[in-house]
Amino acid sequence: MRSARLIWLFSLLTLWIMPGVGQTTPPSPAIKTVISVVGPRNLSYLPVDLIPILGADRAEGLEIQLKHVEGGGIAIKEMISRNSDFTVVGFPALMSLKANGGELVGIAAVSDVPQFVLIVRQELRDQVKRIADLKGRIIGVNTSAVNAKTVAQQLLELLLRSDGLQPHDARVISTGQEWNKRIAMLNSGQVDAIMSEEPFASTLLTQNKVFFLANLAEPESTRHIPGARVLHAALATRPDVVQREPDKVKRVVAALQRSLRWIATHTPEELLDRLALLPSEEQTQLLLCLKKYPRLFSPDGAFSQKQITETNRFFHAGNPETLHIRMEDLINAQWAGRKE
Repeated sequence: MRSARLIWLFSLLTLWIMPGVGQTTPPSPAIKTVISVVGPRNLSYLPVDLIPILGADRAEGLEIQLKHVEGGGIAIKEMISRNSDFTVVGFPALMSLKANGGELVGIAAVSDVPQFVLIVRQELRDQVKRIADLKGRIIGVNTSAVNAKTVAQQLLELLLRSDGLQPHDARVISTGQEWNKRIAMLNSGQVDAIMSEEPFASTLLTQNKVFFLANLAEPESTRHIPGARVLHAALATRPDVVQREPDKVKRVVAALQRSLRWIATHTPEELLDRLALLPSEEQTQLLLCLKKYPRLFSPDGAFSQKQITETNRFFHAGNPETLHIRMEDLINAQWAGRKE
């Protein structure tokens, strides 16, 4: 009887110490990664700001650090310098980078409808009636880069050409992304116009500081601009990251898709509430713009054929010598997918 009990106890002990039996496997540590993105609280990139707030990264086994920068050109530099493994920028900037010998890969769509506005100082309303009247004027863009023109810079050049001007007919300077700096530059006359994103443009319009000369989100004002429905914001990474860490790429795309799906099923008010913005003019204008542009964000991150067609038209119109560079060759849609 005693030996039988000893055998029974020995069996239990053996089972307990066997690997995987009677033990709890500790959770795998979260995969850390950095995303360089324009912001914070830039309207086009709000889905990225929302990822850590929703815990969408943790749900995918990630710990995402957002590195906010002042413009797409800087975001690309962060990627090239390997200070980040992912970024969100306008797709034409990726095509410009390719034309200059660099390469990043688009892995998901963030935006659906672009919302750039060419704003002009209110004091010039009687002098600037059309884009051609900007000849000799100083025009600001958020950032500029030699090896990768941002969407704002490419759009400005297209607008100038659409009314008979060449890019060198106006002086283009960088204004950065910080609101107070840009307002000061407008107030002091350091710039006459800015190729701006929302809600900055609408905020100054409400304050009667500027007027709109062209609004990319309103087809009637940019009907003559080829590719006006260009893919403004896309999630991208380096080819070596795709090759070396495909599982991490898959998780980052999935985290973005969680954020996009959440936005698609919640109201603008709920979105701003999750972002925990304090009552301010910026919050008011963000809300107005979110309601004004209900199709601002991609609902699922998939690349659409229309986006590809429009982005190619946009880039080739301003860069006719680079017809061999096509958006479809610079995307890897195995995680986000493609649609018509």
